[in-house]
Amino acid sequence: MADDGGFAGAGNDPTNEAGAVANGDAEVAIAELFDDYQSGFNDYDVDRICDCFAMPAIIWQHEKGHVFADEDELIENIEALLKALEKEGVSHSEFHVASSHVSGSAALVTLDWTQENSDGEPVFEFTCHYQLIQDGSDWVIACIIND
Repeated sequence: MADDGGFAGAGNDPTNEAGAVANGDAEVAIAELFDDYQSGFNDYDVDRICDCFAMPAIIWQHEKGHVFADEDELIENIEALLKALEKEGVSHSEFHVASSHVSGSAALVTLDWTQENSDGEPVFEFTCHYQLIQDGSDWVIACIIND
């Protein structure tokens, strides 16, 4: 995972060994989720990005909330986003975990993103807050709030 901060601050009491193991598993699964999400952006892979979401999904940006009821609606949005990133010359996206908190089957994660061009120069730098839910053994994004 491309982070420096890890998933510190898990929600269970650290003296509870069962909770520590559960949080450790959650942290690994969440790290894999964000690795897949990042790879989807780096590969311009709409399906890989879409697979990271729960349905319905909510994305807040530019002071507006958008509810995506199904994958078709989300795919349309992701395709438009990837076209805009391509137009701006973004070739690589990287993140740093700013904060995280896991509690039961919910997690809150804040990532600081840098999107660079092929020369390694930043094109966009921004922060996103993610609300995650556990779906079986998988973790998925339920809501994103872009700063």
